[in-house]
Amino acid sequence: QVQLVESGGGLVQAGGSLRLSCAASGRTFSSYAMGWFRQAPGKEREFVATISWSGGSTHYADSVKGRFTISRDNAKNTVYLQMNSLKPEDTAVYYCATSYSISWHYGDYDYWGQGTQVTVSS
Repeated sequence: QVQLVESGGGLVQAGGSLRLSCAASGRTFSSYAMGWFRQAPGKEREFVATISWSGGSTHYADSVKGRFTISRDNAKNTVYLQMNSLKPEDTAVYYCATSYSISWHYGDYDYWGQGTQVTVSS
């Protein structure tokens, strides 16, 4: 059974930073790509960032490029999302997920965490 547990969300002022973590278990973590998605109230879940199994390749949504950084530590079975220069429009529930290959398509991900709330105040 694959389990993904996100942490690190919270309330932060605009311009601030947060670091999300996603701890994985039940799968050979280093064999799979990982992704972060987010969903704001009343909106569809949207792609944020993805990273290859080795960490050597990453992709970002245009809305977060230059502000967010995805990384992973395969020894700790954990993927991270460093979020800087946060804006009120970044407010959402953030989810991590696993995929067989690096992808920005929601449907390519098979296991999802429960999500962590990020709220950015203006």
